[in-house]
Amino acid sequence: MKTLKFDKTGSPEFSKILRLRVNEYFKKNNKNIYGNRSMVIKTIIMLSTFFIPLIFISTGLVSSPALLFALYITSGLGMAGVGMGVMHDAIHGSYSKNKTVNKYLGYTINLIGANASVWRVQHNVLHHTYTNVDEGDDDINAPFFLRFSPHAKRYWIHRFQYLYIWFFYGLSTISWITMKDFVRVHRYQKMGFFKEGNEFRKELLKIFSWKVLYYSYALVLPLIMVPLPAYIIILAFLSMHFVTGICISLVFQTAHIVSDASFPSPDEEGVIPSDWSAHQLATTSNYSPKSKIFSWLIGGLNFQIEHHLFPNICHVHYRKLSAIVSETAREFNIPYMVKTSFRVALWDHVKMLRQLGRA
Repeated sequence: MKTLKFDKTGSPEFSKILRLRVNEYFKKNNKNIYGNRSMVIKTIIMLSTFFIPLIFISTGLVSSPALLFALYITSGLGMAGVGMGVMHDAIHGSYSKNKTVNKYLGYTINLIGANASVWRVQHNVLHHTYTNVDEGDDDINAPFFLRFSPHAKRYWIHRFQYLYIWFFYGLSTISWITMKDFVRVHRYQKMGFFKEGNEFRKELLKIFSWKVLYYSYALVLPLIMVPLPAYIIILAFLSMHFVTGICISLVFQTAHIVSDASFPSPDEEGVIPSDWSAHQLATTSNYSPKSKIFSWLIGGLNFQIEHHLFPNICHVHYRKLSAIVSETAREFNIPYMVKTSFRVALWDHVKMLRQLGRA
């Protein structure tokens, strides 16, 4: 990957004024940028929704396949909640002003089978810096049978990706907890990450150890304790991840892979033709701005614009900040994209997938 950088001559005044207004909001309302009591309550609810069904399964009292599937699927919803509403803020450092709290709550991603260090590079560094830039944003660097960027190579099979994408979205977290972390940590080492001393070797050991722990309580223990055939237990485990994969994929993808989002292409020198703030607005879309319950469930990620501009601010503040961001963007004639509902955003995502398969 070539070295990428932004054109700093874009809209520096917009960024400066926006940050001044956001800082003034927190000062005027005597608030800090971190989480509050509602974040603590959400953390307890999401972790409980994930762990309690697994604990009940591991007691050996579950003998009904229907109940087993129901418990695993409930745990899958909790897993998605932990990913979107707990670890996401913690790894961004926005959950708490206490770095130790962020560090240990960030490990909740390890408890659901993934890895905090790999996620930090893939999401915090690559996705948040180079959003929708082909070969820069690792979220759109898809396998050959998926095409998420108009700059990626197109194959005939992409004509049907809007039909089969749902299956692969459902498999995304299974891929994540088995091989994707190992593949990415190797690739990131070649890109210059995990280079200090034995950091790469230690990271590999940590990834392996956390995954052994996860599989032990999420699958191996139920296989030992549940008086049902192994294939039923494995299918129920896979159903948990299918639910999680669908939930997480759709929430993130409907914010970036949509028809009105830009996919900027760097020039020969690797310069992206806008400054960073304007780039985030051009490549990101909000949805369901009035749905408080939905926003709570998905960790405020329907306000993706605010999250991309201020990843250091906890998601509990995004609803209020959205009015400041949209007004400031309007003043500077910078697009502020928002879909009225998740259904509208999802339909637009489907249309974009179809367009990418045919264009």
